[in-house]
Amino acid sequence: MNRQAASPDWTSVARADVEHHLHSQTNLLAHRVRGPLVMVRGDGPYVIDEQGRRYLDAMSGLWCASLGFSESRLVGAAQRQLARLPYYHTFNHRTSDIASLLAADVAALSPMADARVFFASSGSEANDSMVKLAWQYHRARGEPQRRKILARDRAFHGSTVMGASLSGLPNMHAHFGLPIEGIVRLQCPYPYRMGQPGQTDAAHVACLVAELEDTIEREGAHTIAAFIAEPIIGAGGVIVPPEGYFPAMQAVLRRHGILVLSDEIICGFGRTGQWFGCKAFGFQPDLLSAAKGLSAGYAPISCVIVAPQVYAPLEGLSGRTGGFGHGFTYSGHPLAAAVAREALAIYRDMELPTHARGLAALLHQSLAGLQAHPLVGEVRGRGYLAGVELVADRATRRPFDPAAGIGAQVELAARQRGLIVRNMGDVIALSPPYILDEGQLRWIGATLREALDDVAARDPWAAQRSAA
Repeated sequence: MNRQAASPDWTSVARADVEHHLHSQTNLLAHRVRGPLVMVRGDGPYVIDEQGRRYLDAMSGLWCASLGFSESRLVGAAQRQLARLPYYHTFNHRTSDIASLLAADVAALSPMADARVFFASSGSEANDSMVKLAWQYHRARGEPQRRKILARDRAFHGSTVMGASLSGLPNMHAHFGLPIEGIVRLQCPYPYRMGQPGQTDAAHVACLVAELEDTIEREGAHTIAAFIAEPIIGAGGVIVPPEGYFPAMQAVLRRHGILVLSDEIICGFGRTGQWFGCKAFGFQPDLLSAAKGLSAGYAPISCVIVAPQVYAPLEGLSGRTGGFGHGFTYSGHPLAAAVAREALAIYRDMELPTHARGLAALLHQSLAGLQAHPLVGEVRGRGYLAGVELVADRATRRPFDPAAGIGAQVELAARQRGLIVRNMGDVIALSPPYILDEGQLRWIGATLREALDDVAARDPWAAQRSAA
């Protein structure tokens, strides 16, 4: 019997998963009881599970399947590259033609003129690489003591030791003895939670800038290598900074010779209505990481874009020491590079920034009515990203007890209606594919409202009343 052609035994798949698969970001004990939700096929913006249930994935998987799940041009690019050259590396002057051409494509879109591009396989690797490049830059310029990295509360920069240390999410630290030494934490630019009642954006920014200046004075500018930030904080709650935040922060950092690292793993390639989020928020990074949208999620690839003023000292140091001592086996992998080149070609064909801005307007119109819902404290976002924050008390912004799992209940209620969103605690995130139409975007808003109504009908406030 041809085992490839046989229908899978889904009971065996679930058993194999529970018994052998260690899942990312999952309650491992609960997984033994719940088992997996197994996706087996994609169709445009939809995914289909092992029972044939169809879902519109308004999270593009994990912020990445920006062209949906069945783009034939990307499949064809992968097939052609596999047949021609399935693998080669970039060590010791080697490369593949497709990796070199992709570097030129990315550099052409970059917010930095004459940029260099380094490739890796994941956002975590790219962010690790940015930190190492920042360290090497200062070392090349005779300041090896500049090691500290300024990072923000609620940020997410990956799951490697460095990426998790940079992240400002306690669950990424608690069981691993993180963060490592040298990570200096700054306040999150979070007007809804951190701003004062009636505070203007300018006043909020002034407080954040003052904190930055105080932190630099306390730590010593001569010890600080870089500041890392997502233009919009993604996994920490889709948090949009107040107007003027990044230009004001950058002015201080520049004055003290501290590099600016823009983590655009989520925001890169159109999500903010610009090719890169730094353009949407008015700042100029020295190093920029990107991933997810680079290949539309069809192949694992990430990159670091290096500004010329950073590259020049690295080049000089490499010439003196005999080599650039960093890289990965799969840097510039030909398969991933071919898929990424085709994804960028599709983006150019659709005039992506303009296209994304049009979709963004429709998405936010679809969600605007949720602002008055009794469970909703704030609907926010910028570009083609949105977040819906759930609260127990709209007037005081009092959150629900995390143990109640209100966000998880809303996520499940949406999924039962065929809509996939993501809850980060009690914030519901949306990052839809670029291929949706107006009707699908309106359906997302209507379906999410039904899910909120469903959870509200169960009286999610009961536990808080009894506790009081």
